[in-house]
Amino acid sequence: MKKIFIGIDISKEKLNLCYMNAKEIVLEEEVENTIPSIKRQIKNGLKVLGSDISEVLVCAEYTGRYIFPLTCSCHELGLSLWMEDPTRIKHSFGVTRGKNDTVDARRIAEYAFRFNDKAVEYAMKGKSIESLKNLLSDRDLLLSDRKKYQAQLSDQKHYMDKDDYKRKAKRWKIVIKTIQAQIDEIEAEMEKIAESDETIKHQMELLVSIDGVGKKLAVNMIVITEGFSRFDNARQFNCYAGLAPFQYTSGKSIHSKSRVSQRANKHIKSLLHLCAVSAGTRMSNGEYREYYERRKQEGKHPMCIINVIRAKIVSRMFAVIKRDSIYTKNHKMTA
Repeated sequence: MKKIFIGIDISKEKLNLCYMNAKEIVLEEEVENTIPSIKRQIKNGLKVLGSDISEVLVCAEYTGRYIFPLTCSCHELGLSLWMEDPTRIKHSFGVTRGKNDTVDARRIAEYAFRFNDKAVEYAMKGKSIESLKNLLSDRDLLLSDRKKYQAQLSDQKHYMDKDDYKRKAKRWKIVIKTIQAQIDEIEAEMEKIAESDETIKHQMELLVSIDGVGKKLAVNMIVITEGFSRFDNARQFNCYAGLAPFQYTSGKSIHSKSRVSQRANKHIKSLLHLCAVSAGTRMSNGEYREYYERRKQEGKHPMCIINVIRAKIVSRMFAVIKRDSIYTKNHKMTA
């Protein structure tokens, strides 16, 4: 049974810690966001309180890569760590006034105490998934840079002196070539990691067996879902990615039509949309193309059809992983 609840507010440079028992706040500290500093502070804090590691629940908001030192520290100390969605913590307190790091740490500690029966212990990602995640981030940044320089070449061609443009184009083409070489290097490293990790390799094979799912979408799904361990089912993932619509009603009043949450992972949502469009409108003999044409003839709006295809793709990705078998077409696709 947990007796001490440590709420932690994470920022790039530091952490604010609030220790709470069932009655009150018993200790508050500020520490650098480094593994040695975090481990030392928590050890000292528990020693002062006379608490055992088994009695402690650490709770923090999931804030991207800044959580890395904390996750490593808790793993090495053997502490139970609960990484919670920031919106859940925020909404649990209703309307609040005032915000600073100390107050946020107190609220997280209180949240951990109130809802500790719902705590989900954080599992450290494997090294391969962590490496792929970092490589994907670097690749996306380089792709953005390449697009920017390519736009400079096309947009300015007819709006500057011809000789000036030639000199500029020469410089930009060298930059684009350098960026492309780095992208190729990253993609080769990603493929090497995927091939060397048997679990990731197997999951990739299962995912790409589905129409519309290529290597790019497959590796992004594996990274985002942490090897399909972060979400229990497709519905949970759809909510996270902003694919599941929600109604906004009160009593007999309907304030607006159903819409998706704006707190979504727009990157994976965009990837899934592109795959659904390709599968529904460009694949010459796939089941999605047949479904798209049939529903279009029935008068359905093209975007509504694409949304259904997108949801089907997600559902099938979770299904092949759960069944541990490649996708086989054994029935006609229906709405």
